[in-house]
Amino acid sequence: MKPFGAHPLPGAGGRWLSRMGMSATRRQEHPHPSLLWSAPSPGPCTLSWNLLPRSALADPGEGRALLTQPWASLPSQVISDFDMTLSRFGCSGGRCPTSHSILNDSRVISEDGRKKLKDLLCYYYPVETDPNRTLEEKQPLMVEWWSRVHELLAQQNIRKGDIAQIVRESGVMLRDGFKELFDQLHKYSVPLFIFSAGIGDILEEIIRQANVFHSNISVVSNYMDFDESGVLTRFKGPLIHTYNKNNSVLQGTECFQQLSTRTSIILLGDSMGDLTMADGVPSVESILKIGFLNDKVEEQRGKYLDAYDIVLERDETLDVANGILRYILTET
Repeated sequence: MKPFGAHPLPGAGGRWLSRMGMSATRRQEHPHPSLLWSAPSPGPCTLSWNLLPRSALADPGEGRALLTQPWASLPSQVISDFDMTLSRFGCSGGRCPTSHSILNDSRVISEDGRKKLKDLLCYYYPVETDPNRTLEEKQPLMVEWWSRVHELLAQQNIRKGDIAQIVRESGVMLRDGFKELFDQLHKYSVPLFIFSAGIGDILEEIIRQANVFHSNISVVSNYMDFDESGVLTRFKGPLIHTYNKNNSVLQGTECFQQLSTRTSIILLGDSMGDLTMADGVPSVESILKIGFLNDKVEEQRGKYLDAYDIVLERDETLDVANGILRYILTET
């Protein structure tokens, strides 16, 4: 048997994603088909299966076929967000720092600068995660937020040589299972395209310090621009925020050329804005969208289930993505 375990669930042909020491049961009270995982770690982890309508799940073997039939060959690329997708949402009883907050809360930021950055977060973050606002309403406010943050950071005398130590001191954590994900994609020469609205210099250093910055990785993000003495003066364009992660910021780039020729995709994200990360691919042959629902779970569950193929709640691991990749990479 492949690493999909042996829970005899409808639609899975007796084979389904499982983690060692976990049991799976049908959860009937939610209107969407889902599985409730009894995880050994504190709090339940929910895997919501939305790839097929409920009626189709009653057909044994069809769930397994959904994973195997579209992939005539290895997945041609994995497209992923970084913050709260490859990195953890929570750690040590609190929020895990993002690539922006690592810098915002670091020793190189003045007390006044930290206060202003926190005020911006308190004002704009509820807008970003408000399920009742449309993307059209959110987009100009996200541009405003990112622009103001970058302007503040450019006033803080941040030195390029300090970045490695800032990351080491931050307490940032990648999701459990990150090494397997990065290593197996590299082993099978599957490109990992990271499309992030965070800070590229910071997230690259996180990956580098985790010893998984392999040659198959490409990153598009917000990068800092330093002067000849290594001091941050501004951020390079185009500005990338949560809701413009699409081909509008990729046109004409080398990454766009890479995206456009690789048409079998696994997409990993944690926001509704991440769903457009594969828009640069002109003719997608197959795509599997895996979403991490980290915050305002009850409010946002419905939208996530409608948009993502698999939705993971309260899961700080990459076990599901790794299980799917192990299965595909060793079956094909």
